Amino acid sequence: MSGTVGQGSRARHPKPNAATDPMRILVLGGTTEASALVARVAAEPGIAATLSLAGRTTAPRPEPVATRIGGFGGAGGLARWLAENGIAAVIDATHPFAARISANAAEACRLGAVPLLAVRRPAWARQPGDDWREVPTVAACVTALGFAPRRVFLTIGRQEVSAFASAPQHAYVVRTIEPVGDALPVPNLVTVSARGPFTLEDETRFMREAGIEVLVTKNSGGAATYPKIEAARRLGLPVVIVARPALPDVPSVPDAAGALLWLKARLTGPR
Repeated sequence: MSGTVGQGSRARHPKPNAATDPMRILVLGGTTEASALVARVAAEPGIAATLSLAGRTTAPRPEPVATRIGGFGGAGGLARWLAENGIAAVIDATHPFAARISANAAEACRLGAVPLLAVRRPAWARQPGDDWREVPTVAACVTALGFAPRRVFLTIGRQEVSAFASAPQHAYVVRTIEPVGDALPVPNLVTVSARGPFTLEDETRFMREAGIEVLVTKNSGGAATYPKIEAARRLGLPVVIVARPALPDVPSVPDAAGALLWLKARLTGPR
């Protein structure tokens, strides 16, 4: 059963009967892995999933499970929500750079003794032909760009674009799923509205036609957005890349298939 629960909803459900009711799980999403997982879970009669989205996209793609949009109020709020909704397991399939959400999930599951599994896609590794400058933070990207004006393709998420206001000598190109108008407070910035996935040919053509001289990105990993890395390599462009943050030490798998196997194993054991 699918549907959308309101912003920050705290709907309660009766405590499930492990012998007769489906196993209730929470999937913290916003990634291709989360979408792939809930698509598989929707076909499993023994599992009832709720997908949680942060709400940064006003019109997210419809999913085949109940969808909750909005925050929980930190680790304590999430722990309460898990208890009130009889959640038997949590899958953290958030973005690799959503460190705060992952930390809150780990703490909430510890508080409530709820099993937690993280879906962590492998990071990208430097390949022959790559010209990478790895930095620890988005702020460090600004310094790494240097003083000479350059045309920069920013693919770090629009929430962090404001860091580049301190380097107005550069020309910036930002691609967003939704139009943002003048909402990004950075001078000399052009936004392009487009929804992926993008192929290697798409990215190569885009960077060439936009006159991109350097790519700024995060080491998100996975296949979905790797074509931009390949395109930069093909075009001989330097890449300023933000290293992944430290994440909680919890059990993890690399993809949705591994998460589903973990859930099925829990179905056959005590809940």
